[in-house]
Amino acid sequence: MFWTKRVVIGDGERGLVYRNRQFAGVLAPGVYRWFDPFKRVEVAMHGIAKAEYAGSDADALIAALGERLGESFVLANLGMDEVGLVLKNGKLEDVLAPGSRKLYWKGLVAVDVQTASLANGLEVEAAVVKRLRQLGVLERITVSLVVPEENAGLLFIDGKLVRTLAPGAYAFWNFQKNVGVELVELRVQSMEVSGQELLTRDKVSLRVNLAASIRVADPVAARTKVAKYGDYVYRELQYGLRKAISAKTLDELLGDKASLDADIFGYVRGRVSDLGVDVLGVGVKDVILPGEMKDILNSVVQAEKAAQANVIRRREEANATRSLLNTAKLIEESPVLMRLKELEALEKVTEKIDKLTVFGGLDGVMKQLVSLKQ
Repeated sequence: MFWTKRVVIGDGERGLVYRNRQFAGVLAPGVYRWFDPFKRVEVAMHGIAKAEYAGSDADALIAALGERLGESFVLANLGMDEVGLVLKNGKLEDVLAPGSRKLYWKGLVAVDVQTASLANGLEVEAAVVKRLRQLGVLERITVSLVVPEENAGLLFIDGKLVRTLAPGAYAFWNFQKNVGVELVELRVQSMEVSGQELLTRDKVSLRVNLAASIRVADPVAARTKVAKYGDYVYRELQYGLRKAISAKTLDELLGDKASLDADIFGYVRGRVSDLGVDVLGVGVKDVILPGEMKDILNSVVQAEKAAQANVIRRREEANATRSLLNTAKLIEESPVLMRLKELEALEKVTEKIDKLTVFGGLDGVMKQLVSLKQ
């Protein structure tokens, strides 16, 4: 008939009936007819394969259905300190921000909305983190990070330090509060202080290079008690080096570098211990002198070595003369020893002569060719 309105609702559909533009009910799958001569009945068709209600009148539906809302919809109505986890067929599919209000169709997809309270903490459970990463929304709605081994993570919420994070993976809800995480290196770090122009106590200008090893023992103190602990330690190394150099002469510096290292180490360690930083070692790498000072020192060293060489040479000459004198005394007291010396001299002479003619036999050789007697 011309005055009858006929509507067919499929299995994957729902219909919302409006009479005179006012909500009148929800239609389940089936065939419906209305006597509508003045065309006052309207039916809005909605597919429920995608569970989210796409209409713009969700609040009107909630008010109109009242207690009957649960027959057709799942309502997600979150407080301002709650995050909604939307599970479809038992799998996490969406996250709702605090204060959200949303409708989901009942029927084809089993929808469950779970809440996580922000008042109990912002950390996201590991299973939820894994699923959010699969959905590709983890970085958008959370602050996620990995704290490597030999590092500490400092968690700040609204600028206030809340806790220290051990090595591992973490994620925190990025709703309502400003969440920040800083990493602090706990491994031993080397620090170089190069090219420091300094004056010794005797007014000698030189350039010194210094190396130090440091390690953060208390990451909270290192982060909160000083703006940049690395810059602070570097500056204290400079001050300690300047103080130690100015208290010594050039000869003292060159003669005992170990005491210089100890003086710098003691000064810097006392200055940074309250900041959660341990100074493990300090050492002077290079002491560089100006060109003219090098020439002077080289001259001094050459003179000292020449004097030492002269002393050694005179001492050896005296020892050699003393040895000759002792040998002469022994020869004078022992005829046999004198004869042995004569034979030794004969052996040396015959080594240098190609041919030797001897008259008088062996006795002539022994008595005439070689003789130590006067």
